[in-house]
Amino acid sequence: MLLNKIHHIAIISSDYEKSKRFFVDILGFEILKETYRETRKSYKLDLALNGDYLIELFSFPEPPKRLSRPEAQGLRHLAFEVDDIEAVGEKLLEKGVVIEAIRTDASNGKKFTFLQDPDGLPLEIYEK
Repeated sequence: MLLNKIHHIAIISSDYEKSKRFFVDILGFEILKETYRETRKSYKLDLALNGDYLIELFSFPEPPKRLSRPEAQGLRHLAFEVDDIEAVGEKLLEKGVVIEAIRTDASNGKKFTFLQDPDGLPLEIYEK
């Protein structure tokens, strides 16, 4: 079996509108399609970054909480590549997003930092 690439990442939000604003207005994702599924009382929002379909954002009535930190088993974080981490960090701070201090990866000298989506999902920005 040969894999080509990651097709998408699915995220279930506790507050759909708040998460939608975060991914679209703050991080700059483009809405490809928004669907309300009456039988599931659920939204599905298809999001793209630079033209690439990347995230499915879902809402469900009363989704259970998932442990996130410290270092819970399972998906650890999502990482996004950026050209200039300081410039992106400044823009995020201007929009009210809390980011950790920028660090340097000891293995390759690249800069990175972490932030959280509205539900506490750890997101990393990593300099190209």
